[in-house]
Amino acid sequence: MYRIGVIPGDGVGPEVVREGLKVLDRAAEVCGFQYERVEFPWGSDHYLATGELLPSSALDELRRLDAIFLGALGDPRLERGLIERAVLMTIRFELDLYINLRPINLYAERLTPLKGVGPVDVDMMVVRENTEDAYVGIGGTLRAGTPQETAVAEMIYTRPGVERAIRYAFELASRPDRRQKVTLVDKSNAIRAQEIWRRAFADVARDYPAVETDALYVDATAMWMVTDPARFDVIVTTNLFGDILTDLGAAIQGGLGSAASANIHPGRVSMFEPIHGSAPDIAGQNLASPVGAISAVAMMLNYLGDVSASDLIQRSIRDLLKQNQLPGLGVTGLKTNRVGDMVVAQMERLAGQPA
Repeated sequence: MYRIGVIPGDGVGPEVVREGLKVLDRAAEVCGFQYERVEFPWGSDHYLATGELLPSSALDELRRLDAIFLGALGDPRLERGLIERAVLMTIRFELDLYINLRPINLYAERLTPLKGVGPVDVDMMVVRENTEDAYVGIGGTLRAGTPQETAVAEMIYTRPGVERAIRYAFELASRPDRRQKVTLVDKSNAIRAQEIWRRAFADVARDYPAVETDALYVDATAMWMVTDPARFDVIVTTNLFGDILTDLGAAIQGGLGSAASANIHPGRVSMFEPIHGSAPDIAGQNLASPVGAISAVAMMLNYLGDVSASDLIQRSIRDLLKQNQLPGLGVTGLKTNRVGDMVVAQMERLAGQPA
């Protein structure tokens, strides 16, 4: 019995979460597990109605869960970033979800904008450090709105924070289903503080002699992801660079609507979400792709230990895309709820078949 917190959030969040939960319900029936759903209202509508962002009791409630499923956050009616910082960033920092794990997988060749690239070429995992860097919010603005305006933001890296992210990447690369390679991505030639990443990487690598290592600057990485994505297996990088590179990775695999991420503290309650935003321009129209949200459910089940249920969901998505039943991964003309129904139907067809 899992206790899963659900934060539908803003914009298209409730629509894609609805389809993720539809798939989760069917996976529970087919694969024989049970879960209790605990729903939370935190988001822009709740804030506008009540003035409440994230109540002080929220974190203790979340710590008693097994996992959290988040839709999307952000609303043009509010100050830019207000709700994201108050809910998403607070949960990440206060629950110490120090790994942001983002798989980049191409399901079918027709989905990628890259020429001559197929599924075998795009199979990478990005380990993004999730609780440090410029996202800690140290800094501020002086004389805002004047000709002398000055803005400062501090990039913070600690040896424990850097090392635990790097070690997670090496553990991931050491698994039998990976290619035993870790690439560090930084900009240590220009941002000298990032030399801490190079030192920690070299030290941790000595504990994993069977894993091949590589280190690239972030600009070169962006180039290689487009020109030779097959060179990457596991990437480990900073919070800021990981945020940017994984959106590029989502485009390579077919679009933001396809991509999922996990905010993890191994062994503790962790949070799973699609990486797309709230897309307020199409909210309420039943147009958003729920594939990223459904994939986030698969990642959540894998983290909880229900690997067979996770694999069933991912196989169902992959098969629908390979068979061209799903034409793409963005706003494709198929209704959001129709895509969810198709994934459920494919799960039922595949249930009991060998992987």
